[in-house]
Amino acid sequence: MELTVYLAGQIHDHWREEVIQKAKEQNLPLTFVAPQTNHERSDRVGEDILGEQPGNVYRDDAASDINNFRTEVLMQKSDIVIALFGETYKQWNTAMDATTAINMNKPTIIIRPKSLVHPLKELANKANVTVETIDQALETISYIFE
Repeated sequence: MELTVYLAGQIHDHWREEVIQKAKEQNLPLTFVAPQTNHERSDRVGEDILGEQPGNVYRDDAASDINNFRTEVLMQKSDIVIALFGETYKQWNTAMDATTAINMNKPTIIIRPKSLVHPLKELANKANVTVETIDQALETISYIFE
């Protein structure tokens, strides 16, 4: 059995590569999908597809429509969602993706450091599992295959 994992979270560092590499090292039968991680492409996709927009608000709105469409398709096809909350970047997209996954009844793992326990307490309570590290998230998934 192979599972598809949607990796929700900020796109400004390489945490996804760490998850993928560690899963590969553990021989976990996982396929990974994610939001568009090319920030420039994500920001301009609306204009790339729909043409030049009359201002930044419209540019962002057009890009958001297409990015949300992409996210919904990939999340629908996923078996598990991992939502990583880090300490460095704003987490609005991560919170939105985690909430969407939970509302879609997707098995959801939230990764968040101790410093974010309080601000994420309600969301963490709705997720299936909340952990502090990537390793703990992968151990949780690995348990499925025992």
